Amino acid sequence: MKSRFDKAASDSIAQAVREIEAKTDAEVVIVIRGRSGSYRQADYLCGAVLAFLGLLFVLFSPFDVHTYWVPFDVVVLFAIGAFVCSRTYLLRRLLTTKKFRAHAARQGAAAMFYEAGIANTHAENGMLIYVSLLEQQIEVIADRGVLKAMPPLEWNTAIHELKQIAKRCEPEKLIGCVRNLGKVLAEHLPATGENPNELVDGPRIELK
Repeated sequence: MKSRFDKAASDSIAQAVREIEAKTDAEVVIVIRGRSGSYRQADYLCGAVLAFLGLLFVLFSPFDVHTYWVPFDVVVLFAIGAFVCSRTYLLRRLLTTKKFRAHAARQGAAAMFYEAGIANTHAENGMLIYVSLLEQQIEVIADRGVLKAMPPLEWNTAIHELKQIAKRCEPEKLIGCVRNLGKVLAEHLPATGENPNELVDGPRIELK
C-alpha cells in the first residue's frame, strides 16, 4: 500500500488540492503517514513470543541441544521476531488493540494540525486530512472558520465517506473522496479572492 503513494500519486493529490482551493477559501492540507506511533511494544511482544516458542521447542525437542547454546538461541529468536514485526504492518496490527491504534492516529493528527501551521491561518480556515496507513485510520480536523460554514449533515456525510476508505486507502480513492469534500467546501465556503494561499498544496508523505 505504501508503494502506491509515489511521486505520481503525490502530484495527482497536489493537483486535486489546487483545484479545490481555486473554488473555496478553505486551506486543505493532506498528510499521509506510514504509522502514527513507534509500536516498539508490538515488536518486543512478537520477539518474546518467538523466543518463548523456541525455548519450548528446545525443552521438549527429541534432539539433543547443548544447554550452552540455549540463551543465545533465545536472544537470536527474540531479535528476529522483533525485526520481522517492525517491518510488517499486519503483525503490528495483530499485536495491538484497535483502541490503541485509533488513539495513536488521533494524537498524530492533532500534533500535525499544529506542526504544519494549519491552526495558524489568518481566517481560521485550515483543514487537515490525515491518513495513517498502519492504523487504517483517516482523521479530519478543521479549524473554526470551516466548521462554522458547514451544514452538519452534508459535512458529516462527506467525512464519513472519506473515512470509509481508510482500510484500503489508495490514491485514486482518496482523491475521489477529497474532491467530493471539496464540492461541499466550495458550496458553503466559496472562494472570495481575498484569501491568500498560506499552506502548501502538495501532500506531506512520510512512509517510514
